Amino acid sequence: MFIETETTPNPATLKFLPGRQVMSAGTRDFTSPEDASASPLAEALFDLGDVTGVFFGQDFVSVTAAPGAEWPALKPQVVSILLDHFVSDAPLFVGGDASGIAVPGEDGSNFDDDPADADIVAQIKDLIETRVRPAVANDGGDIIYRGYREGVVYLAMQGACSGCPSSTATLKQGIESLLKHYVPEVTEVRAA
Repeated sequence: MFIETETTPNPATLKFLPGRQVMSAGTRDFTSPEDASASPLAEALFDLGDVTGVFFGQDFVSVTAAPGAEWPALKPQVVSILLDHFVSDAPLFVGGDASGIAVPGEDGSNFDDDPADADIVAQIKDLIETRVRPAVANDGGDIIYRGYREGVVYLAMQGACSGCPSSTATLKQGIESLLKHYVPEVTEVRAA
């Protein structure tokens, strides 16, 4: 088995591609060792000591190094853990799947959208799903819809995109421009 590695716009994060499916549906972001207890793989990566974030995408794992950690030393350790995990066909989550993991709201919303805005919200979600998420996944992360209120769309960045120096520019210049173009009711995009 060969694991490819790609850089991301976030210099602290590398994207690892095992050449097989990682998550069958959705994504999962681990931002602390406590979060990682739900996944033996994420837990093993955090146990390296120089890891501050692990993100599972459909066909990749993004790993964020701690400040001061050097990728030339950390990368072989991460690859070794990933190889051991995927070659042994170990479960990704405790209990074998993600069924016991709580997720905020069915769509990840932080608050209930106004029912009068249902058409606008549907357009926003469709654009995020079809145009934004694939591009963000290419950079080793994900973007989650959190809500819409009075012209403002609230989104959360995950994986390599969380804490990335260019994430604000991505939200403001890229995503905000796209949403304003297709959904005139959108006036602003904010990080949630």
